[in-house]
Amino acid sequence: MDLNSLFGVKDKIVLITGGSRGIGLMIAKGFIANGAKVYISSRTVEVCDQVAKELSAKGPGKAISLPADLQKLSECKRLIAEIKKREGKLHVLINNAGINWRAPFENYSDEEFEKVMNLNLKRIFSLTQCALPLLEKVATKDDPARVINIGSMEGESIMPKIYAYSVSKAALHHLTRMMAGNLSDRYITFNTIAPGIFKSKMTEEFLEHYKKVFESITPLNRIGTEEDMAGTCIYLSSRAGAFTTGATIVVDGGILCKPRISKL
Repeated sequence: MDLNSLFGVKDKIVLITGGSRGIGLMIAKGFIANGAKVYISSRTVEVCDQVAKELSAKGPGKAISLPADLQKLSECKRLIAEIKKREGKLHVLINNAGINWRAPFENYSDEEFEKVMNLNLKRIFSLTQCALPLLEKVATKDDPARVINIGSMEGESIMPKIYAYSVSKAALHHLTRMMAGNLSDRYITFNTIAPGIFKSKMTEEFLEHYKKVFESITPLNRIGTEEDMAGTCIYLSSRAGAFTTGATIVVDGGILCKPRISKL
C-alpha cells in the first residue's frame, strides 16, 4: 500500500462549483496538481476562463471552464448536460458555490434570505440530483463516486447577523447526511467539509479588520490554507476516503472545540 494508490486522484473527472476563487480555487489547485481533470464552474465567464487557463498551464492535470449561474435550475441542468456530452461520467462533484448576507435582524430582507437559501441549499440538491446518473456511471463498491458539499463551521455554531447563511449551512450538513443514508445503494459517498476561517472573497473584508482576532481564538493560531482545504477534499475523493460517508469534517483549526469558559 503506497501513498499514490491510497490518496491518488489522477485522471478522475471532477466538477467544482464556485471553483474560480476562494475555497473552490484552493480545491481546484489541489486536484490539478495531482493529475485530475477538473471542470470549474462560476458565474463570471471571463474569470472562469482565465482561471482555467492559468491552472491548466501549471498541470499536470487539466482545468476546463464551464460557467453557469447556479441560482437557476435551468443552469444546473445545462451544466450537467455539458459534462454528460463531454465526458459521459463524473467521479467527484464538489458543491462549493455559495453566498452570504449580513444584516441586523430587523433589516434582513426576504429577498436576500431567499437568495442565500436558494444557492447554498436548494440548488445543491438540484445539481446533485441532476448529476446522479453521471456519478452512478463510475460508482463501484470498492471505489464509490463522491459528492462533497462545502458547508461551514457556522452551520455548527452561531455568529452575528448571518441568519440565512448559518441556517443554510446547518441544513446542508443535514441534507448531506440524508443523501448518504438514502442513497447508499448507489455506491456514492456524501460528505460535508465545514471550513473555519480561510481567505476568500467572502471573508476578505472581515479579515482586513479581524485576522489577528481569529488567529488568537483559533487553538492552532492561524487561519486555514490551500493545503488544509485541498488535502481534506483529496482524502474524501481517494481510496483513503472510500469508506467515509455521511460525515461532517470540521476544518477550523479547533475553534468549535475551544472551551468557551477558561476558568471555573
